[in-house]
Amino acid sequence: MKPEAIKILFLVLYPVNHAPSQRFRVELFLPYLRSEGYEYRINSFYDEKTWRSLYNGGNIIQKFWGVCKGYFKRWMTVLFTLRKYDFIFIPRGAAPLGPPLFEWIITKIFQKKLIYDFDDAIWIPNTGKENKLVAWFKASWKVKYICKWSYKVVGGNDYLCTYAKKFNQQVVKIPTCVDTENQHNRIKNQQTEKIVIGWTGSHSTLIFTKQIIPALNDVYSSHPFEFIVIANKPPEYSLPYLKYIPWDSATEVEDLLKMNIGVMPLENDPWCEGKCGFKIIQYLSLGIPAVASPIGVNAKIIDERENGFLCKTKEEWIQALTKLIEDETVRTQMGKNGREKIQKYYSVKSQITTFLQLFHLNV
Repeated sequence: MKPEAIKILFLVLYPVNHAPSQRFRVELFLPYLRSEGYEYRINSFYDEKTWRSLYNGGNIIQKFWGVCKGYFKRWMTVLFTLRKYDFIFIPRGAAPLGPPLFEWIITKIFQKKLIYDFDDAIWIPNTGKENKLVAWFKASWKVKYICKWSYKVVGGNDYLCTYAKKFNQQVVKIPTCVDTENQHNRIKNQQTEKIVIGWTGSHSTLIFTKQIIPALNDVYSSHPFEFIVIANKPPEYSLPYLKYIPWDSATEVEDLLKMNIGVMPLENDPWCEGKCGFKIIQYLSLGIPAVASPIGVNAKIIDERENGFLCKTKEEWIQALTKLIEDETVRTQMGKNGREKIQKYYSVKSQITTFLQLFHLNV
């Protein structure tokens, strides 16, 4: 089968250019598919209106109607357009709720080659408080079956790949990447009058920032700074030095470049063990040194005292942040080291060959 004959259907959950995981694990690679002669189509489960209401309280009728439309659209796609595609690529799941019915039909009835991708420990139940009622319907148990039925499984780190290999031997590791040539292609100038410590992410991980507030308060008392949070929801706490910036894909890089130091605190639990360290990857790609919890892949991305610091205790957080605030030269050198590592291991350019090989037979 020649590359120009290969047709790929991406069954994604979210509208294009809206969900960070989907953007950086799928959408960034699409121009390369086209340039190599592959044909593809993206089919989103949620429309934009439903996606925007999804993680807010209330709007039950709108959410219900949006999910119903999503299921109808997915059924139409699976039943009437699936036949013409050689590969079906599914990130996380073909549908947000319920058993893996679509995946079963794709692999068992149509006998299509399914490539299944995930970048979180999604076999572990983890539902936000706004949607606890749907936690049971998420059916996190389905992940092992989708892994088993898939032609290939893609994991974002070793922890996820180890889980997938329990059910499938065709497992490929592809970290979540940034485009260091066209998007994350600038270097932070550390010669600034004001020091800014920053965090970026979704509302679901915003809770982890609470654990470093005592350390931030102590550092602020002797070394004033601004703490920016870039997210799709504001924090549920207030601090005199806190500034909330609504996440916007159009200004994402500009907003990140406001930071002198990026942070990524995590809890020490199985769910956090599965995180792919993407916050750190974004910081380092822009020459911003990172301070993070030594959980999971964080300890592989950060080289201690080379491109950042790994901190377990309040005292370690205070020492690391103080060091970086006080020493512009250290921030600059760590940022340079960090960008070099991202370009080598966590850029689209470094992973594109592996991604394209997913759609080769017997590779």
